[in-house]
Amino acid sequence: MADYVLLYSGGKMPETKEEQDAVMAAWNTWFGELGSTLKDGGNPFTPAKTIGSDGSVSDGGGSASGYSILTADSLDEAVTKAKGCPVLQGGASVTVYETFAVM
Repeated sequence: MADYVLLYSGGKMPETKEEQDAVMAAWNTWFGELGSTLKDGGNPFTPAKTIGSDGSVSDGGGSASGYSILTADSLDEAVTKAKGCPVLQGGASVTVYETFAVM
């Protein structure tokens, strides 16, 4: 088993209380389906700052909007699990990265 980071990009926040409740219910359902393979449910991101290699700082940081971490036997399995992610319903995309220990 390896760890996989699901990086969410784009999408939109629910606007009404009803939409918020529906989105939270979808997340709870998906987390339940993932079971023990969910390592970190993650969080959404706030606006970012980017630090350049020269030390300069600028506003923004790309389109990343949040993350989750799960375990799976392969990248293909992680991708299959990611297809159920509720952010896809809000117009976001999900990029799946395998992590590896270097120390």
